[in-house]
Amino acid sequence: MSAITVRNLVYEVPEKRILDNINLTVESGQIVSIMGQSGSGKTTLLKLLTGLLRPTSGEILIGETDIASLTERQLDEIRLRLGLVFQYAALFDSLSVYDNIIFGVVRHTKRTRAELDAIVSERLAEVGLSGSETLFPSQLSGGMQKRVGLARALAMQPSIVFYDEPTSGLDPITGHTIDELIMATRERTKVTSVVVSHHLPSIFKISDRIAMLDKGRIVIDGTPAEVNASQEPVVQAFLAPERGSFEAK
Repeated sequence: MSAITVRNLVYEVPEKRILDNINLTVESGQIVSIMGQSGSGKTTLLKLLTGLLRPTSGEILIGETDIASLTERQLDEIRLRLGLVFQYAALFDSLSVYDNIIFGVVRHTKRTRAELDAIVSERLAEVGLSGSETLFPSQLSGGMQKRVGLARALAMQPSIVFYDEPTSGLDPITGHTIDELIMATRERTKVTSVVVSHHLPSIFKISDRIAMLDKGRIVIDGTPAEVNASQEPVVQAFLAPERGSFEAK
């Protein structure tokens, strides 16, 4: 069974169609990247996939459940299976690393202090930040904040993790670390991953499949090698500035 199935998805605002007849399938355990220029609709698609926006028409299936037709309470239950790593980490400045990580766990489950300690310790070890429990976001670099954001997303043991521009604003070395972490997380947990990004070296490094949006439509959906070899003019134009800085699988 596919982890995510999008069928004939349309999203409109007054006098403008943002997404037009989107069809997309993400198989369980895959890393699928959605790329495109600014304004192409990729962030809107991410918000629709996570239930933060409602589509104008079409279906968004998480497993076998069409989230487009759910009530807000039903959506909240589905969201417990989803993890979201925000572009700028979106950590709570007034909370320690420990409290940031367990924020959702405490809100939605009943765990003992020992269980919470174990969750934080395990998640921080997975992202290479053991011992940082008592630090605050202001004491962390941008890359460290993103790793804590991933630890928080994984604390609820989601089946799907969404990444919004995970390497944006990071230097190449730190960006490489985040790429490796996304791949290692998939290998370790078998989690399905959807990555929204415009950073081509990262996209072609981590992805099993790539979908490119242009003016609200998917213009190609294939393996990195298939996307790299595409003769579609809009695809070639998007890849051209960084051609040679990445290698397709």
